[in-house]
Amino acid sequence: MPRFEKDKTLTLSDALKVTRPKAFMVMAKPMGPICNLNCAYCYYLEKERLYRENRNFRMNDEVLESFIKQFIEAHEVPLVTFTWQGGEPTLLGIGFFEKVIALQKKYRGSKKIDNAFQTNGTRLTEEWCRFFSKNEFLVGISVDGPAQVHDRYRKDKAGRPTFEEVMKGIKLLKRFRVEFNTLTVINNANASQPLEIYKFLKKNGSRFMQFIPIVERISQDPTPDGLTLIPPAADGEATVADWTVRARQYGKFMISVFDEWVRNDVGEIYVQLFDVTLANWVGAPPGLCVFAETCGEASVMEHNGDLYSCDHFVYPEYYLGNIMQDPLTEMMSSHRQIQFGKDKRDTLPRQCLECEVRFACHGGCPKSRFAQTTDGKPGLNWLCEGYKMFFNHVKPYMEFMANELINERPPANIMKSNLVKSAR
Repeated sequence: MPRFEKDKTLTLSDALKVTRPKAFMVMAKPMGPICNLNCAYCYYLEKERLYRENRNFRMNDEVLESFIKQFIEAHEVPLVTFTWQGGEPTLLGIGFFEKVIALQKKYRGSKKIDNAFQTNGTRLTEEWCRFFSKNEFLVGISVDGPAQVHDRYRKDKAGRPTFEEVMKGIKLLKRFRVEFNTLTVINNANASQPLEIYKFLKKNGSRFMQFIPIVERISQDPTPDGLTLIPPAADGEATVADWTVRARQYGKFMISVFDEWVRNDVGEIYVQLFDVTLANWVGAPPGLCVFAETCGEASVMEHNGDLYSCDHFVYPEYYLGNIMQDPLTEMMSSHRQIQFGKDKRDTLPRQCLECEVRFACHGGCPKSRFAQTTDGKPGLNWLCEGYKMFFNHVKPYMEFMANELINERPPANIMKSNLVKSAR
């Protein structure tokens, strides 16, 4: 377990994290990696190989109740947010999530409970949407853009396109007034169509958009568990997956979307990267681990209660324990997990430390830090060039909006500013 064997001295701020956290995130995967789709770029489908001895991927009642009880009790804040993902969580059926609601009511005490539910959208029905609406679930739906780009990689097990089914699901969500956002994976195939994708999402009712760059490496030699998509510190020969977005592609994509947004949609459409960037510009917590100084407060739990450091680090060397044997709060505040989060900051190469946009980027996700710096040192983020392009491009706009926030005025004022008018 090389990342946790380092004997480093914790700073005071790090040491304070060892105490019981006031709040943290656990991405729960009650169906594990099992999905009805076979998206070519999915990094989670192969995690099924970690559980070859137990093929029952449905979370049982004992694990579910223990998780809900522990998660609520661990939070010393009035709002507790559960995040349900997969695989595809609709495969569990509505009855499973009716149990979730009942258990949350049993253990919530005076706390308010929110639920976020990520789905590929192909299995949504009127019954599901009534359930979501009644219980005020926030639904994240995966859609990569219009049919020709969505269907490039997002196919079902039989190799059939899924776009039409996803669009039926979105229509049902809107019909039943279910709050939803969209998650769009930016890959080598759709990165050249930023405005087409942005306007498509906007036209179809998305008011909160996440654009997630896909970056994966494929090892020539699978791990002992049969995994081929490897973490950045893995040894051996590996190639960047064909579907991976290139750094300049991603930078150009986000710049094009930003230019459209800043002219027309500030205050109406919310793009995660833009919100996070503005937060970093005013010195507020960014709310997204990718662009925070440290990480480690967002773990992932498999169907059987196994806890791993992060959704992108579900490998044996990042296994923290099982909630049926180890208390959730102890695993989240363990030295192993603190060290994992601290490494995000402490392993940055000098090129990052001297970078003018480090405060906005913080090196990005450790998962993608397998590139080399200009002087041949390891640990540079694959997307570095794209990040620098984007953050430098948005600098004057962010400075304007940050000033508006500081003076308690709406950032949307930027759309009337000379800064935007001169750029038209």
